[in-house]
Formats: sequence, structure tokens, C-alpha cells
Amino acid sequence: MLTVQDARNLAVKAESILNEKQWEFKRYSGEKSLGDKGKEVVTATPTRSSVGKGSINGGRSNKFPYKLVHKAGRNNVVTDALSRQRIKDHTNADVAPDFYHRYKEDVALMKNMGLDAFRFSISWARILPRIKPFVALFHWDLPQALEDEYGGFLNAKIVEDFRNYSDICFKEFGDRVKNWLTINEPTTFTLQGYATGVQAPGRCDSGTEPYIVGHNILLAHAAAVKLYREQYQKTQQGQIALTLVSDWFVPKTDSEADKIAAERMVNFTLGWFLEPLTFGDYPGTMKSHVGERLPKFTEEQSNMVKGSFDFLGMNYYTAMFAADNPTNYSKSSYLTDSRVEISFDRNGEPIGRQAGSFWLHYYPTGLKNLLLHAKKYYSPSTIYITENGVDEINNTTLPLEQQLADEWRIDYHFSHLTSVQEAIKEGVNVKGYFAWTLLDVFEWASGFTVRFGINYVDFNGGFKRIPKQSARWFQTMLKG
Repeated sequence: MLTVQDARNLAVKAESILNEKQWEFKRYSGEKSLGDKGKEVVTATPTRSSVGKGSINGGRSNKFPYKLVHKAGRNNVVTDALSRQRIKDHTNADVAPDFYHRYKEDVALMKNMGLDAFRFSISWARILPRIKPFVALFHWDLPQALEDEYGGFLNAKIVEDFRNYSDICFKEFGDRVKNWLTINEPTTFTLQGYATGVQAPGRCDSGTEPYIVGHNILLAHAAAVKLYREQYQKTQQGQIALTLVSDWFVPKTDSEADKIAAERMVNFTLGWFLEPLTFGDYPGTMKSHVGERLPKFTEEQSNMVKGSFDFLGMNYYTAMFAADNPTNYSKSSYLTDSRVEISFDRNGEPIGRQAGSFWLHYYPTGLKNLLLHAKKYYSPSTIYITENGVDEINNTTLPLEQQLADEWRIDYHFSHLTSVQEAIKEGVNVKGYFAWTLLDVFEWASGFTVRFGINYVDFNGGFKRIPKQSARWFQTMLKG
């Protein structure tokens, strides 16, 4: 078992490995893979003050999310059963990085790094120092009892139950929590839970159910926001929103059809939820392609959903190529309704360097493009980058000092922070950036096969936290 001094020695050794490599941070151009040389090499280390104007460079701006995963004292949730059936390495999240028992140690770790805020989730099934909390009310852990009773988010009953759950959280924690996120990544939850079935509740009726679930998510979110604004916001002085996620989509060719297809794919991911939140109805492209399978808002519902966010939470990881595909499929599915074929490569060249997960490729320009797209079409007053990060394969056969030397993760965050800075210069009001993630965690269907953390967790050695080189880089950058 590693001692604290052992951990410190290994971290120092990892730093020396990087120094020997004389690492240079490369800013890669958007269209090239990370195997290609970028247009510009930046040798100066960025500082807090270099990432742009606004609170992103202030004393309370750089924020790091972390998923709260634990078992003690809570009822079953839909992810429990699935984690025993479909996880890649056959592990589960009963303990994960053990944040439940080690939260004081981890808060001290954050303060030592110079972090200002911490994004985490409250466990719905469980309901009933100076780090600013950004709290998510729902990160896919629906109580199993509600799934069994009426089908969870497939049933409109979920709207009132989510409102009641939110009421408890606002009442109990609102004096300390000033930044609420109702639901995390509704696109991922609906796609992977009801179209592909790789996440809980593991359903695959992709023709209708994703749209029903998405609709009920919007209504549940809006009901919670209405409650907060009417009963709590004036006295608690907080703000409330939700977190959306989208890849960026690059036309596979220069054809007009592919350019339109790329735009259409953004509408089927980001626009699916941001269009109703901004204008009270779904994108026209979705209505024309999905038809009667897309639920309709009543006038009252439309008015409730429209404008139901005080800021926009945006998650971004990767990008894909998009090509028009006008094929008429015999079976309707969210996966084909857009009539867009997506891929990670073009003529054998990847869109960017692949990370540990097959779906994650470096494409920092995509974050800038997504921010500019949101500004152009939806004009949110404020945006927080609520997740952005990269993983590696969990290769425990490597010496630990090599596992801590994650220079490619530094490059990822540096490149994406540079894209955020460029978007800010073009008028996007970005107020904060959360890296996914503070610690190595149980990564949903991938289990412990990949690591996203900027701090290493020794899952087999008492859950010790050991800063990776990326954590030290952030610590240095945040002092600037």
C-alpha cells in the first residue's frame, strides 16, 4: 500500500519525466487530426488571467465537476441494476472513488489546487469549506421505485414527482446552493437509455420513446424552474438552469447537402432541447423529419418551458463528420431520423487524436464553434462550460509514475481553454469552465476501464488520491 510520501515521490518523478520530454503545448487547427502539426506552437504556460475576460479568469471562475457515487443510506436507482449487467469490466459503482467518506480530503485537495467551485449531483433516491457548489438535481439516477411504478420519464407523472423532489432540495440546501442544474445531459440520457440501451434503464424502442422522454424532461425541468422562481429565488438569490451536451459536426465534404446535414445534426442534439427552452417549440427540422412521433407542447407548456433557464450549462467533448444520407428506412428511429451519417474519419483520416474511449477524439475548435452557434441562434445571456475532459485507458501494468505523466491531457485542456478564449473574444459570455473530472471515477458503462481524472485514484490501494501532472498544471495556471 502506498504511503503519502510514496505518492509525493511518484508525482515528483512524473514531473521529471515530462521535463525530460521538454513538452510543448500545441494548438491544433480544427480540420487536422492531432497527429498533424498545428498552425501554431505555444510555449508559454497559460494563466488564469490569460483565458479571457469575465469571471472565467476571476477568483471564483474555474470549476471542476465530480459525480457523487455512493451507496450508504439510499434506495435503489435504475443505474444499480444496469451496472451489474452491462458494464465493460463487470465492476459496479457501489464505492467508486469513495467520495462519500473522503469528501473533506477532496475539498482540501481542490482548495490546494486553487479551484474555486465544484460541480456535483444530489442523489434523488437519498433525499429524504469554501468551494462554490454547482449542484445537479438529476444525473440519471432515477429511483427504481418510480421506474417500476409508472415507467419513469416515459410517463408524465414524472413531472410532478421531479418538482416535489426539487422542492425538497431547494428548501433544504438553497441557503447554501446558489447555482442549480436541474438535469444533466438530457440528450445522452434519452439516446443511451431509450434508443441504444447502453445506459439505464436500458430500453431500445428508439422510434418513439426518446422523444417522449425528452418531452417529459423539458416539462419536469420547467416545472422545477417555475417553482424555484416563484417560491425560492427572491429570498435565496440563486440561479437555475440545466446542462446540455452536444458534439460538433463537421461537413464530410464541401457539398451543400453535407453542410446542411451537419447543421441538421446540431439541431437533433443541441437544438432538440435548446430550441424549446429559447422559443417554446422544437426545431423545424425535427418536426419535419420526425412528424407525429414528436410530442407537441400545449400553449401553457410552451410558455412554461420558454425562457426557463438563467444561464446555459454546456458540456463538450468531441466532434464528428456529418454526411447527408437521404435513405428511407423501413423502421423509424431517433438514430436515423436526422438522415445524417456520422463518422470519426474522412478518407481514412481521423477527425482528431482518439482518447481512451472510442467516441472521444480531440477537436478543440468544435467547442468554439458550438459556443458561437449557441450565441448566433439562441443568445443565452451566460454560458458555463459544465463538462470538458479526456480519458485514457486504465492500464495498471504501467509503472505508476507513467500513469501520472498525462501531458496529452494538459494539451487537451489547454487547447479547449484556448478555444473558449477565442469564443469570448468574439462576444460569447462564458463565465466558467469545469474539467471532467477532479478524480478518476466509475465511468458509467465503461466502469473502471478508463480514467478521466486529473487526480489519480488508487482503487486497489485504499483509494489514495495522487495528483497527475495535469492537476499540477492546473494548479500553476490558476495562480496566474
